[in-house]
Amino acid sequence: MKKILVLCTGNSCRSQIAEGYLRFFANNNAEIYSAGIETHGVNPKAIETMKEDDIDISSHTSNNINEYMDIDFDYVITVCDNAKESCPFFPGKAQKFHYNFPDPSRATGTDEEIKTQFRNVRDMIKAYCQDFIKKNI
Repeated sequence: MKKILVLCTGNSCRSQIAEGYLRFFANNNAEIYSAGIETHGVNPKAIETMKEDDIDISSHTSNNINEYMDIDFDYVITVCDNAKESCPFFPGKAQKFHYNFPDPSRATGTDEEIKTQFRNVRDMIKAYCQDFIKKNI
């Protein structure tokens, strides 16, 4: 079974959303992990935004990349430039992918404008994850 790691700066929004969608689209045909260079906790707005699309990430935890250094990943997906630049070397065969998604946690404006920005990023990540699974799993 393929092992996929999604890596972000704080493992709070983008990587958590990606983990949720990769799990959904892989349908138990891959092991999905997410981690951060740092850990900021799972963002409540990410949980809320995913719930709108019937995906529950409320039980996800914010994990540090160091927790997974002994896992032989097949794929490592960085979802922000900071993670790509800070990504540690993974021994083995891990194939790296990168897409710099906007950080919804930095959204500003009214509550509704912030929710819209979270939804936009969620939808971008959803499309990316669906395509990734189709091509690689």
